[in-house]
Formats: sequence, C-alpha cells, structure tokens
Amino acid sequence: MTITCFSDLTANAIAAREKTVLAVVEAHDPGTIGSVVKAAEEGIIRPVLIGRAAGIGKLIVESGLNPSDYETVDSADSLESLNIAVEMIRSGKAAALMKGMLDTAEFMKAVVSKDNGLLTGSRLSLGALYEIPKYHKLLAVSDVVVNLYPDLECKRAIIENAVGMLRTLGIAHPKVAVLAAVEKINPKMPETVDADALKKMNIAGVISGCVIEGPISFDLATIAEAASIKGYDSPVAGDADLLVVHDIASGNILAKCLTGMAGAMTAGTILGAKIPIVLTSRSAETSDKYYSIALAACLGRGE
Repeated sequence: MTITCFSDLTANAIAAREKTVLAVVEAHDPGTIGSVVKAAEEGIIRPVLIGRAAGIGKLIVESGLNPSDYETVDSADSLESLNIAVEMIRSGKAAALMKGMLDTAEFMKAVVSKDNGLLTGSRLSLGALYEIPKYHKLLAVSDVVVNLYPDLECKRAIIENAVGMLRTLGIAHPKVAVLAAVEKINPKMPETVDADALKKMNIAGVISGCVIEGPISFDLATIAEAASIKGYDSPVAGDADLLVVHDIASGNILAKCLTGMAGAMTAGTILGAKIPIVLTSRSAETSDKYYSIALAACLGRGE
C-alpha cells in the first residue's frame, strides 16, 4: 500500500494483523495520554504506559476509558521508566518508543547510550512528514531537529534514513530535492556544493533507491509550473517526495511555515535507531502526536 495521505497512514496501521507495541516513557502526561489512547482505541498501536501508575490511571479515566484496558508499568522516576522501556525494546517486547513527560536531553541520552543497544551504527535524524492542502501528496522534510549543521556525510545519512522511511511507506523510488536558493553551483554557497556532490553520489550508485536533484530551489522542487516557466527539466521538479535542508535554521523555518501558514498537518519520528522513536514536543498538538504514533506504527513493523 502506497501512503499518499495521513488517512492512508492510519488505515495502514489499523489494517495490520499484529499491532506495533509502543513503549511510552513517563506516560503520566495529559497530551501524551490523549494521543496514545486515541491511537490505541482506533487499533493503531498497542501501548505500554510506563510512569506513575496512579497518574496514568487518572488521566485514562478523565478520557472516559477504563484503566484496566491498558497495560501500565509503575515506575518511581524517569530513570526507571527509561530502563524499563529500553529493556522492552532489547527483549523484543516493544517495537517503538515514545517520549512522554521528561526532558528531551534525558530521553535522548538513553537512546544514544551504547550500553542500551538501541543504535544501528547509522546517524540519527528526524523524518518529518507533512500533509499540505496545496501539495498533491505527502512531503517529507529532513533534518529539522537532530542534526544542527550537517556535513556532506551527515546529509548522505539523512537522505538514506528518510528514503528508507518513504520506501517502507510504499514510495518505491522517492524523488529527493536538496534545497538551495539557486540551481547553479556557487563555492560561496556551500549548500549548492553539497547538493551537487549528493546528486553525483546518487548517479554513481553510492546513494541508491531514489533519484536526487540539487541544488534546487523550493519552488522548483514543489511547483511544476514554476519549473516549466524557468525551463528546469528534472523528474524531481514539481514532484518532490523529500526536501533536504542545509541546516537546522532553514529546516526549522520551513517546517514552521508549512504548519503555521500553509496549514499542514505533520508527523515525525527519529530514524536511524533499531526502532522508530516518537519525539514530539510536550506542547505539540494532539494531532501531531497522533499521526506521529501512526507513522511509528507503520515503520515499527517494517511494512
């Protein structure tokens, strides 16, 4: 099944015979519980709620549901919650991980610890998906959170992670646009130099499973009419599946423009670990967390 919209994403997860088990760390958080129980009630995931059991039970009751219907693991503090979740992943009892009410730095410290065995040797990155009213399909953007100022090899890993995500979602040969302000190589604009190098890696087969174009501007990557007017000929033009940004500043600006002004809905997960990791902000909208859970569910079972 090719995922073309968020409805497809949730339908794909609901249709799965085996539900992805999601370990939720420090789950005693209203925003987290709201999205998790909604996803569980709809058959998207099977959650294991780790944290203060009394607080978790109270939030479930406030949602109008029965706490006994949910697997809850009591813990004394965030460190114990993390240890429980990590052991669940390592033992195969859970296939995805989600951050609840704890600091991101503490959560990620556990993820990147070599002792916990969650890493694959690949660099971590965030794969973000956007459903945009004016775009004809889902659009991925990477990396907007994890890697601040990625060098060429880091950008290669970011592309490989995101392409793997898209291929799992049924997009057999993703079209990748490495963004810049111009389409010509300019030594004073390092993003254009990197984009050209990544395109050459793709042509040489060093980066496979996709087609890479770059340097290319945002309008040419997403608007076919703009590419036609400028005479820009590329299979990626106007039809990009993935936009690769130069650094966290440009990625952050683009992401907030898409959600704040273009009305996009979003989902995202950390890629490059042994399991998908839902790392939404505690202030994120419930829909962001809900669709991120659906994305993790689809990736967690590798379909």
